[in-house]
Amino acid sequence: MKKVIVGISGGVDSIVSAYLLKKEGYDVEGLFMRNWDSSVNNDILGNPTLNNNICTQEQDYNDAVEVCKKLNIKLHRIDFVKEYWDYVFTYFLDELKKGRTPNPDIMCNKYIKFDMFKKEADKLGADFIATGHYARLIDGKLYKGLDKNKDQTYFLSQVSKDKFKNVLFPIGNLNKTEVRKIAKDLDLIVADKKDSTGICFIGERNFKEFLTNYLPNQKGDIIDIDSNKKVGEHIGLMYYTIGQRRGLDIGGNNKRLYVVGKNLDKNILYVSLGDDTKYLLSTDCLVEDVNFISDKRPNKAKAKFRYRQEDIDVDIEYLNDNNIIVRYDNVKSVTPGQACVIYLNDECLGGGIIKEVRKNNEKLWYL
Repeated sequence: MKKVIVGISGGVDSIVSAYLLKKEGYDVEGLFMRNWDSSVNNDILGNPTLNNNICTQEQDYNDAVEVCKKLNIKLHRIDFVKEYWDYVFTYFLDELKKGRTPNPDIMCNKYIKFDMFKKEADKLGADFIATGHYARLIDGKLYKGLDKNKDQTYFLSQVSKDKFKNVLFPIGNLNKTEVRKIAKDLDLIVADKKDSTGICFIGERNFKEFLTNYLPNQKGDIIDIDSNKKVGEHIGLMYYTIGQRRGLDIGGNNKRLYVVGKNLDKNILYVSLGDDTKYLLSTDCLVEDVNFISDKRPNKAKAKFRYRQEDIDVDIEYLNDNNIIVRYDNVKSVTPGQACVIYLNDECLGGGIIKEVRKNNEKLWYL
């Protein structure tokens, strides 16, 4: 009997994945990862008095214990608090300092779930590992989950292709409604549990309040990029992302204001009026740290520049093994620091991090 170690998060997707594998005849055990501890992380900073909300991980662990007990699945627990800080959260903070918009969930998959977790599963004698991702592996290639509204291949785009060996995605062929129905039929307490949101493993928090614990708040001017006039004051460039229109606290305009750029040296946040502002449009971007999951190198493909975005037709120029230029037709809000993920039909070819956003091959000065 083949042994599978399933990453149990305390949510419905992971426990249904474990149940399905057990139903198929695998020897299934669960492994709960604890990746955040405010007191430990505060000590790393030398400041044990930081203001943090209580993390939801303990409740998630309690839920995991209960559902695994009900399904007669042995549950292990492992701490990756320091590893998460070193490889994911530090990256997150460094990117914010550069004025970029990072995606820590992508790095969590790369360094924690499909590296540290995999090594721990090997120690437990695993033949396979499994997670509750909505994705599919077919002949060693990564494909979108059948539920396109929940597809999570975007977040798997930085995982090295060799890491997908002996990995199972049991719910990749199901939609969320089917997953919840299975949990309800089993009378599991997590059947209607809300999907997790917020930063991976840190949970839902007041983002601004949380970040002030780790990065100093530096107020500055909000400048209308067309008139070059001050229209307000921002509370710190790290809190804003390109294309954002809520939370600017600027009144008096019938048209909506959008964040269109940042100047780190002068601590300026640039905004522009109107849904059709030209400053949100770009035609190409330089993508670095590209991870190729597939051996295919098409010149024409599809891409996503953020999660839940519709696939966009792109042309790709391969500069070297780690850098590409991606060209497209006037796409809104392509943002430095976010992931550009490449697709050919439903196959995820890989992805990288957006370094520069351009218009007609020239870097936009306000980005």
